[in-house]
Amino acid sequence: MTTIDLSPLYRSSIGFDRMGSLLDNALRSQKAAVGYPPYDIEATGDNRYAITLALAGFEESELDIQVEKGVLRVRGKKADDSEEKSWLYRGIANRTFERKFNLADYIEVDGADLKNGLLTISLVKEVPEALKPRSISINGVSSTLEHQEKAEKAA
Repeated sequence: MTTIDLSPLYRSSIGFDRMGSLLDNALRSQKAAVGYPPYDIEATGDNRYAITLALAGFEESELDIQVEKGVLRVRGKKADDSEEKSWLYRGIANRTFERKFNLADYIEVDGADLKNGLLTISLVKEVPEALKPRSISINGVSSTLEHQEKAEKAA
């Protein structure tokens, strides 16, 4: 088992504690992941993403999607099949599962859709206005230049 020493990151940076723990958790969970259900992560546009999980045989009522503290959790639990069946071969995985996805700051779940055995979860990155870049004029110089240009054109 290979481990990564993140102590240099903690010694020389401030405020990146969450990133270090995310890396740590990702490395641990990757080894424990069973690979079910398979999924895709897609960038669908500027600040828009989609996670698609292959969930053949699951119905909406058997799925649970939650977001808590920056973690998107998708769970599936098949209803008990009270009917006695005599299987010759059973290859469709209808087992209980749980998948977790760590979401970056300002990523919000926009909706979910189950169609043809594929669960698609839409995500959007919504940065608050206060954190978006904005232009700052220095001592009102830009507005003074605009007024001078308008005066010259009028003359």
